[in-house]
Parts: sequence; structure tokens; C-alpha cells
Amino acid sequence: MKLVFCTWLVLPVFNGAAYIYETIVRRYVKVGSYVSPNRPEAHRKVLRMISLDARKSVERYIEKYGDDAFDRVVKAAEREAKKR
Repeated sequence: MKLVFCTWLVLPVFNGAAYIYETIVRRYVKVGSYVSPNRPEAHRKVLRMISLDARKSVERYIEKYGDDAFDRVVKAAEREAKKR
């Protein structure tokens, strides 16, 4: 049984270690609270408020489209939030 469990954990086909991390470990460990000081203060404030997965997506978006595009998205979200 131990061999089966270790195989499930280690082999990429089963993705067992990622499953354990996402369902159990991530709840108790705060990872990724660091935000690069190279970002403007407004961006750092937003990035600190979101989850690690969302932060990675936002950082990829900024790298692809630039800081101005991210500013437009944040402003649009703020306008939408004020409407409600």
C-alpha cells in the first residue's frame, strides 16, 4: 500500500503531490505574500489582495500587455463596483 501511495505522489501522470498541496497544505501555509518592489504602489496593493494563482495570472497579463492595460482593467473594475 505504501508503494502505491508513493507512486501516486511521485508520478506526474497522477499529479498526487499537487493534489495534496492544493487541498491540504495550501490552507495552512501562506505562500507568495512578497510582491516585487519594481511594481507601482497601486499595482502592489492590488496584487497583495488576491490569491497566488490570480497574482500569477495578473503578472503574466502585465508582462504581455503592459502596465497601462492593467491600469485600465483596474479602473474599469472600480467603476463597475461603484455601480452596484
